[in-house]
Amino acid sequence: MTLSPSRRVSTRALLLVLAILVAAAAVLYAMGRIPICECGTVKLWVNEADGPDNSQHIADWYTLSHVIHGFLFYGGLWLIARRWSMGSRLVAATLIEAAWEILENTPMVIDRYRTATMALGYTGDSILNSVSDILFMILGFVLAARLPVRITVALAVFFELLALYVIRDNLTLNVVMLLYPLDSIRVWQAGG
Repeated sequence: MTLSPSRRVSTRALLLVLAILVAAAAVLYAMGRIPICECGTVKLWVNEADGPDNSQHIADWYTLSHVIHGFLFYGGLWLIARRWSMGSRLVAATLIEAAWEILENTPMVIDRYRTATMALGYTGDSILNSVSDILFMILGFVLAARLPVRITVALAVFFELLALYVIRDNLTLNVVMLLYPLDSIRVWQAGG
């Protein structure tokens, strides 16, 4: 299958994405984030959303949110920057996600997660997890660029419902609880 020129990503754009990944990892390291889990191992998947390994390895239930970020960034950039090349939009999306990963790992946001969401013991992400989150956003962006809109929307809804069912949390609830915490949601998430 040959990609149309509007869906190709230049080598320059790919190098910029790689540079953003390396820069984000360097900033996180300078902030004192640990490269991998303090346990000394690297896991492909962590199933417990409230355990000490969450946000420390390659993927966990919150990975679904990062794929959805990619869907949203693709759609948003298609709406507001349609004339930009696919590579430029991918670079912009990667920059936004990297900025979020850095902000998410500041003491202010870590404390906000602890007080406002179900992430009571959250200590921040490992660098491996943050870089993986950015890569999963890129996967979501690429999928949104290739799939019909209805399939992308269906996947986003499926991911949200799956996470909601399995861990009583998802991207939507995470945003609500960060911006406007509701006791009723907190009680429900705690199993009450």
